[in-house]
Amino acid sequence: MTQGDPNPGTGPMDPAASEQLAATLVQMAGLVLSQETVRSAVELVTALASATAPGSAGAAVTLVDEHGTRTMAATTELAARADALQYSLDEGPCLTAARTGRIVRVDDAVGDRRWPAWNEAVTHLGIRSTLSAPLVSATATIGAIKLYALQPARFDEHAEQVMVLFARQAAILLAATQDLTSARALSRRLADALTDRDVIGQATGVLQARGLPDREAAFARLAAAAERSGRPVREVALELLTTVTAGDADSAPA
Repeated sequence: MTQGDPNPGTGPMDPAASEQLAATLVQMAGLVLSQETVRSAVELVTALASATAPGSAGAAVTLVDEHGTRTMAATTELAARADALQYSLDEGPCLTAARTGRIVRVDDAVGDRRWPAWNEAVTHLGIRSTLSAPLVSATATIGAIKLYALQPARFDEHAEQVMVLFARQAAILLAATQDLTSARALSRRLADALTDRDVIGQATGVLQARGLPDREAAFARLAAAAERSGRPVREVALELLTTVTAGDADSAPA
């Protein structure tokens, strides 16, 4: 998040520039993923969104996932504060866009009755108009990207069209980073599961060597010891292997 003045200029969004920025974002997706910089990717999305809107007082990206709803990046402190108000009040155009999957425009927060508490709060910050576009992935809405402005009626239907185009491209990148994170988490869980299986397998082998008839009986012995001690089976198995390695051949779960 950076602190800075709103972008100068009063002209409408340039669709050609917006399309070029969106295309650049897609081309960079592979590079961002290879560098594993999810936060940098979100910051890039936010900066490009602000760049497409002359006169913007700030842009921000909200992500909705298993960790909750939060601002991942904001170009100005003002945008971050406006987002925080939405979360604390549980209302606002960005949340509505993320929840409904539809673009939401506020022409003037003064007089808008859809989110009375939030509108009143942001007018004290100087915000008058906003534009929020949902980030829709292949399977779900994963958040929203939004612009804030200090002037009323800053955004029009043309601006909506440009933001929808940009949000589509941003959603592709953000969904890809989420998929990468999920894939790595799954890989770690699988690796842990394989390690657990190996440890338990070795421990049952030790118990069989000490006279238990088969793997089922050996595992039942480990499971019973784990239940009595209130520990995972893997921990009991690892303890057994440790004692064997240390030379205590007679030690075994009772």
